[in-house]
Amino acid sequence: MFSKDNKKSSERVVSERNVIGSNTKITGDIISEGDFRIDGTLEGNIQTNGRIIIGEGGLIKGKAECTNADIEGKFSGDLQVSNILTVKATANITGDVIISKLSVEPGATFNATCSMKGAVKELKKNEQKNTEKTA
Repeated sequence: MFSKDNKKSSERVVSERNVIGSNTKITGDIISEGDFRIDGTLEGNIQTNGRIIIGEGGLIKGKAECTNADIEGKFSGDLQVSNILTVKATANITGDVIISKLSVEPGATFNATCSMKGAVKELKKNEQKNTEKTA
């Protein structure tokens, strides 16, 4: 009646949620599969397949790579978001940003060089089609 080979339980992906508290400062690199909320300070690099949330009092100085990001605090460095970057009104971002989609609330400070991956691919494809037609 009950099978020990339950595929649903073996295929389940555990989503970790990590929090760096407001009175915490970390210097170094973080690599994880889970989500991160940063209310303290991270000086270093962070790489995750999940979401990075920088709280209003949070700060990252370094490089960040993630799937999605919500920024309310401060970020300085290189930011690479493979899906959506949401910049809240209290955010302050400086550095180089590579994203797929961008959402910026009024009042945010966004002093960064920004590249959108999807738009670059589409432009290259269109340029190739135009050169093929004229040749």
